[in-house]
Amino acid sequence: MDQPLYISPVDAEPLDRYRQGGYHPVVLGQHLKAGRKGIYVAVKISVAEKEHDGETRELQTMKKLASHRPPLKHTLCMLDNFDLKGPNGHHNCLVYELLGPNIPDTIDAHFPDGRLPGKLAKVIAKQSLIGLDSLHQQNIGHGDLHTRNLAFTMPYVDNVTEQKFTEMLGKPEIGYVRRSDGKELEPGIPEYIVRPTSYRTHSWNSAQSIKIIDFGESFLPTAVPRTLHTPLAIRAPEVIFQDRIDYRVDLWSMGCMLFELFVGQPPFDTFLITPKILVSQMREMASDDLPERWHEIWDTMNAGDGRIIESTGPNLQEWLEEVYFDGPQSPDLTREDIAKLGQIIGKLLQFEPSARASARQVLDDPWFNE
Repeated sequence: MDQPLYISPVDAEPLDRYRQGGYHPVVLGQHLKAGRKGIYVAVKISVAEKEHDGETRELQTMKKLASHRPPLKHTLCMLDNFDLKGPNGHHNCLVYELLGPNIPDTIDAHFPDGRLPGKLAKVIAKQSLIGLDSLHQQNIGHGDLHTRNLAFTMPYVDNVTEQKFTEMLGKPEIGYVRRSDGKELEPGIPEYIVRPTSYRTHSWNSAQSIKIIDFGESFLPTAVPRTLHTPLAIRAPEVIFQDRIDYRVDLWSMGCMLFELFVGQPPFDTFLITPKILVSQMREMASDDLPERWHEIWDTMNAGDGRIIESTGPNLQEWLEEVYFDGPQSPDLTREDIAKLGQIIGKLLQFEPSARASARQVLDDPWFNE
């Protein structure tokens, strides 16, 4: 196997993407644009595409959200955007409000049994539904809804000194880049790579709210993508079957996310999962039958390797109760609560997109106000 041309002891990103039309090399402390003093922000620097075909879907979405008054609740807010000229091309930069850790990182840091307390899970579920309903009311599909794309707000962060903020994240760990052939680095290749970090000393409290983040897969009705890159285990079936997609892919993902928020794991396998295995598990869990228009694709998929998978596992409610009550964690919700949760999730995990309950319909369920 050939040795890569560029090498760094910090293996955090593909160095071959630093090229014309690719990533922009950034150094710590770099001045990107004059801004307001005294506030922390997050800056997302897009790749520089060789053929610039207008605004990205993400920028279109964020501009639409930024123009809404009052601002939508529980969705990420874009503060500014600007163009940056670099050695690898022109990059669009999106300036976002700075948020805290996502759900899995918060669980890892504060809940050693691996899942959220039931009351907190219910609050987060309700807020995420409010955020999703707001997006759908604006005809926006998120396209990548899962627990890593729910982040806690940090309303106090602008009062934190730069030194204290650095302590929260930890001292940056850098790895210098070199060429494997010993030659000098070309313009456009970063001097070093910084290892990603997380909030090491983040003082989480239950009064904080969450926001839906990462709109890189988002879309409007006027620019619907042919496919999405949602993680396979929570990918809507119409994406797998290459059917027409719309904002209702988010409703399937919401069903998967509600399951994970309360029990600490997604409803479907994530390890060594394949589309064939996933669809088989979907057939066990979904509240309706596989639409006839997908039968031919499923038959081909199921028989592709000569092994036919039969659906013999537990249904959604059985699996939800088994994972919640029979695991090592101490349950703090009643069987009635979990039965109601299963009914709600079942309204979202419908093969037929038109049969799925809307985010507003789920929010109107009395269980979320008990």
